[in-house]
Amino acid sequence: MPKPDRPQSRRAALLEFAVLGLLHDGPLHGYELRKRLTTALGIFRALSYGSLYPALRHLVDSGWIHETTEETPGGGKRARITYELTADGKEHFQNRVAASGPDAWDDDDFDVRFAFFSRTEAQVRLRILEGRRSRLEERLANIRDASQARRERMDSYTLALQQHGEERAEREVRWLEELIVAERRAALDPGPAAYDEPTTDISTPQSTTTNNKE
Repeated sequence: MPKPDRPQSRRAALLEFAVLGLLHDGPLHGYELRKRLTTALGIFRALSYGSLYPALRHLVDSGWIHETTEETPGGGKRARITYELTADGKEHFQNRVAASGPDAWDDDDFDVRFAFFSRTEAQVRLRILEGRRSRLEERLANIRDASQARRERMDSYTLALQQHGEERAEREVRWLEELIVAERRAALDPGPAAYDEPTTDISTPQSTTTNNKE
């Protein structure tokens, strides 16, 4: 029987969402899960098993994933555990995917949500993209205001860093605008040609992330 939810940090909740998304394609064992999390999602690049396995345990206890122990031939090696999404887990993941509130516009949350956009409804994708663009435009305005107010007191290195942050924010805003145009075009004319705009690259631009949180 699923155990009641415990209070979670935002990062822990995001990790569990990512795990559910990866398991949506099929069963995986812990090593492969960690490999995919660290290589495909930058926020988890330093993910340890000490963080992953408690998350997996909570998902098992909640009834959202099922674990199967695979005994190795000869018994010389440690048994391998494979994790698989349950029906309740699929429903929970879809409910999470359908959410499009302000949390989904933040840096780390947006990157993880974007990784599972293929399983997200078009109208939800558009709301998240527009929300993210608004968040970046607000950040860009704050950077410019701060730069104008303190430019004369900045040394050359601080000024260069300020300009770098402004340029990264500008690039991501342009990238988001291209994605929004593509989403709107697809809504009017759904089909493979909707995303054929030459300037549109729907891969997340690592260089446009506006901060470097570990």
